[in-house]
Amino acid sequence: QLRLVESGGGLVQSGGSLRLSCVASGTTFSRAADAWFRQAPGKEREFVAAIGWTGSSTHYSDSVTGRFAISRDNSKNTVYLQMDRMRPEDTAVYYCASAIAGWGVFPENYHFWGQGTQVTVSS
Repeated sequence: QLRLVESGGGLVQSGGSLRLSCVASGTTFSRAADAWFRQAPGKEREFVAAIGWTGSSTHYSDSVTGRFAISRDNSKNTVYLQMDRMRPEDTAVYYCASAIAGWGVFPENYHFWGQGTQVTVSS
């Protein structure tokens, strides 16, 4: 079983930056992809970014392209999300997710989830 724990959330002003971390533990087998999703109050969980196991392939939602960057360090079993030029609409609970095979932009594409970390961007 794979356990994912997110950290790094908090309060930031508009235009500021945060870096989220997702540490995997337990059976840290090679996974097809890891991703970040977010969910704002009253809204569905939405895809933010994904990265392949080797780190050579990344994908971003249109809303964060050019502002956010996903990366990984497999020696530390950690996936990161660097968030720059943040906006109030980035406010949400951010979740880390892992896929055993394939990848996608829908929550059902992923098999393991973290508990989430709150990110709040003030205007």
